[in-house]
Amino acid sequence: MKKKKFLVILLILLSLTTGCTKYLTDDDKKRITNDETGQSLTSNILCKPKDKDLIKIYEKYEDNMDIKLDDLKDCSKMKIYDKKTYSGLWVQLFVIPIAWLIVKLGLLVKNYGVSVMLIGLALRLIMMPFSAKTIKQSQNLKKAQPELDRIEKKYKDKTDTESMMAKSQETMIVYKKYNINPLGGCLISFIQLPLFFAFLEAINRVPAIFEENLFSLQLGTTPLIGIKSGNYLYLVLIALIIITTYFSFKFSMASTGNSEQQSQMQFMTTFMLIFISIASFSLPTAIALYWVVTNGFSVIQTLILKRGSKNESKRIRR
Repeated sequence: MKKKKFLVILLILLSLTTGCTKYLTDDDKKRITNDETGQSLTSNILCKPKDKDLIKIYEKYEDNMDIKLDDLKDCSKMKIYDKKTYSGLWVQLFVIPIAWLIVKLGLLVKNYGVSVMLIGLALRLIMMPFSAKTIKQSQNLKKAQPELDRIEKKYKDKTDTESMMAKSQETMIVYKKYNINPLGGCLISFIQLPLFFAFLEAINRVPAIFEENLFSLQLGTTPLIGIKSGNYLYLVLIALIIITTYFSFKFSMASTGNSEQQSQMQFMTTFMLIFISIASFSLPTAIALYWVVTNGFSVIQTLILKRGSKNESKRIRR
């Protein structure tokens, strides 16, 4: 039952990764894709594409777009605040500013792929203090687990109100003893998720990003299309997505010592790994690069923070 609930929550979260991105469709509501890249085209783009063939596609289905092409500026002329193009707090406060940063840094470093990776890393650095708290909480929970298991065993077959209240009080005493905040992880996710979703949406809604190359990788091309065209570097990209995702989950999940929780964590890791492995074939290269770089950073960051926390614990014991 718990696994089913987890699956429902996970699928809801995964569906949010496109944020408010809307895809261009024909009159039969079928998605329009770029035949050369395999990418599903976005209808609520934030700026005007440069590629002539891409412009022709958008002109053909302009009636199905959220905004007319003539009302859009070139991506290089994007403004950090543009209420005339799109309204709404989500777009104005998160999506457009991040898209503007990607474009401006891309113009500075002469490549939008590099820009996507650098800003992805910058966001990870900004969130690093929160990540450090999460890892510390995880390690404190691991230390507290034997006592929490004893409480669970003590009240295993007791369902009366008095026993439940006593169990809750004893659990909170353990949490206080090990400085554990039960809502800490939720609060951190509440901060991280909007930035993550806004970043992905910003990438999806800036056509200029998908019109460039990084080395021999075309930023709008999906690995499946790239492999079909004979560029086997996309296989390396898929392998990196899977490897960095696996280690990101492995190093960020604490071993609690609770067999049921361990089983649930293992199930979640396996499910996510399979899901992302399949999805990686249809991700535009720009998003795939972001995924690899930020997951790689997350792995290194977790290892460093855990090592620092262990060294601190050893100093305290001495």
